[in-house]
Amino acid sequence: MSMPKQDTHTDTDTDTVRGLQGLEDSSSSVRLRAALAVGTAPDPRFIGKLIERCAVEPEFYVRDMLTWALTRHPASMTVPRLVDELRSERAQARSQALHTLSKIGDRRAWPAITRALLTDADDEVARSAWRAAVVLVPDGGEAGLAGVLVTQLGRGERETQLSLSRALIALGEGVMPTLRSAMTDPDPRVRAHAVATERLSRDPDAGFEFAIEEAKRVVVLGAAGREE
Repeated sequence: MSMPKQDTHTDTDTDTVRGLQGLEDSSSSVRLRAALAVGTAPDPRFIGKLIERCAVEPEFYVRDMLTWALTRHPASMTVPRLVDELRSERAQARSQALHTLSKIGDRRAWPAITRALLTDADDEVARSAWRAAVVLVPDGGEAGLAGVLVTQLGRGERETQLSLSRALIALGEGVMPTLRSAMTDPDPRVRAHAVATERLSRDPDAGFEFAIEEAKRVVVLGAAGREE
């Protein structure tokens, strides 16, 4: 007697529906497992939902798994959709798309890393843009990128400033002339941040807190010297 044939198409569709529902479950652990499952067995039908969830997912570790799942799919399918997401009005959508593009590392996304993103009013978006830009910048484009990044010196609190310093240092020795020019900026916050970045590039083990405090002293002493 012949066994009835399984409808594999129906089974696959059922698994897809379950996976999509899992990504939206109220439990973060269920969402995490769903993202892990999608990344383990990549399926182009999930790309849209993964990107959609990145924009609204509240848990950091789930967002990270969503990004990992996206990196497991072909860049030819994910990169264009992630680039579209950079125009979203939702800051988290822009930030997470930038983060994912930096993990994919496909330099075809470079033209989408605009000055507007590098200077975005949202600190998290800007930081993600700096990291993505350092990864995606084409050879020979480092100086131009550094010229935009130095306009952000002095911005934000410690975490934001450290992210910018790391991005500038990652661009290599070619950024030093631009950085040294910023050391004479009229704004003391800009000067201090530029000095701290230069010191950190020479002594990465010194730590940013030490470098920035030293830089502030240098800037204050310099200003006092000019006043005498």
